[in-house]
Amino acid sequence: MRKLRIAALLVIVVAASSACKKGTKDDTPTPPPVATGTRLQLSLDSLYLYAKETYLWYDALPDYATFNPRGYAGSDDMTSLQNELFKISQYKINPATTKPYEYNTSSPSRPKYSFVETGNAAQGIKGTVDLDGQGNDFGLGLVVATSGVNRYVFVRFVEKGSSAANAGITRGCRIVNMNGSPVSTDVNTINGILNAGGSMSLTLQKAAPESATSFTANLTSGAYTNDPVIYKVLSASGANVTGYLNLARFSQLANVQPGLDKAFQAFSAAGVNNLVVDLRYNGGGYVATFEYLANLIAPASLTGQVMYKETFNTLLQTGKAPILAAIPLLDASGKQRTGNGGKLLTYADVDYSTAGNTYKFSKKGNLGTIKNVVFIVSGNTASASELTINSLRAYPNNMTVKLVGSASTYGKPVGFFGIGIDKFTVYMSQFTSVNAKDQGEYYAGFTVDISSTDDIQRDFGDPVEDGLSKALAFINTSAGGRTSEDRLMSINGRVMNASSVSLENVGAEGFNGMVEERIRLK
Repeated sequence: MRKLRIAALLVIVVAASSACKKGTKDDTPTPPPVATGTRLQLSLDSLYLYAKETYLWYDALPDYATFNPRGYAGSDDMTSLQNELFKISQYKINPATTKPYEYNTSSPSRPKYSFVETGNAAQGIKGTVDLDGQGNDFGLGLVVATSGVNRYVFVRFVEKGSSAANAGITRGCRIVNMNGSPVSTDVNTINGILNAGGSMSLTLQKAAPESATSFTANLTSGAYTNDPVIYKVLSASGANVTGYLNLARFSQLANVQPGLDKAFQAFSAAGVNNLVVDLRYNGGGYVATFEYLANLIAPASLTGQVMYKETFNTLLQTGKAPILAAIPLLDASGKQRTGNGGKLLTYADVDYSTAGNTYKFSKKGNLGTIKNVVFIVSGNTASASELTINSLRAYPNNMTVKLVGSASTYGKPVGFFGIGIDKFTVYMSQFTSVNAKDQGEYYAGFTVDISSTDDIQRDFGDPVEDGLSKALAFINTSAGGRTSEDRLMSINGRVMNASSVSLENVGAEGFNGMVEERIRLK
């Protein structure tokens, strides 16, 4: 996501004056007949006009009169904007699927990528832990595992620095009791307890292989600073030395760089020549952080070669989006930036050309040549995580890139910038990303090369954990395949096939998107 630091505003008057003619061959949007109306009506008009000029698939939208933005006005402002944005997102059809590009399989009434949130674009991006590394909860993500009539609750992840981490809880622990009673296996009930905050008492069984050992943890919900990096050097196998890296999210580079530097210094000192990068729960984050990770992984020989390119719609690239002149270009202090001769700059002065948004490798750190990079992924692996994979896989002669996981990745080759409209911020798809070979279009996600299960009984970095064990099997023996054997799980003394266990995630999910704050002027 390109995060524009703009103040929330209504642009209808400016838009009307800069686009005061009927729709033409260059797709200039038809403005409303009069720049007056209720606050909500003006917001709905503004959303349409922004979409007609800046949306990636603007060319599929009808003219103003046909679309009738004000027809989406209801009793609730947020719902009205969400309904309008959903309609906007469903016009452009992906010929590969015959469904809209933004068709959301899991939630058909919501766009897959675009969304609206309360607040201004300058207020920050929130998730379970925000992208500045700040959390304010218990620091737990849970999962309900179902096999037949039996249901169990496991810890899916623990945020470093949180009350849960300080209490010694790890991924893979099984929760037996919650607040003195047998733990509920109802997702809504558990979410209610987690969201209530305050204090919580848990009785848990440790992660495998110590699952017979129980302990009690008393947690207090509160603020903490999170480091999203987990790493370890795994036992060598012949000439192969493998490093394991788990990155929970692409936080602000200032938050994540110390952890990444420490990990790759350890990898370099140990002579690591293969990497397993665990992005199974990573929904994305800052593009600058993805670039830093890619430059730590890539060999020095790729310096100066294309890493990825961002491509905006034709109107943005050719300067035919006059609505951008209504948005002042602000600096970090909130003041409007100035150009040559003291000219006040707007987002019409930003370079939206593909050439101006092409980024190249620049080697970081001292880690030598990596032979294999194996990514552990899931359906939660999205956006900047997929951009990492796509950028590195364009250079197969420099390294082999493989994917191990329980499902195809999310499929999000698009990004967006936040548009402030009154008291809301709208994020609609504005650009698409491709690698050095112009490969993108992964709207269905990346298919895994080697199938695995999300082994929720074991902690991250455990070589026996199914995803990591299969990644190591490929690195050490070139074994593994999409039909590799099923793994047996033993839960509470019951042995079952891992593939027969269904998982329901519990707790707030992390951020999903790409945040791009760097601005290049024409």
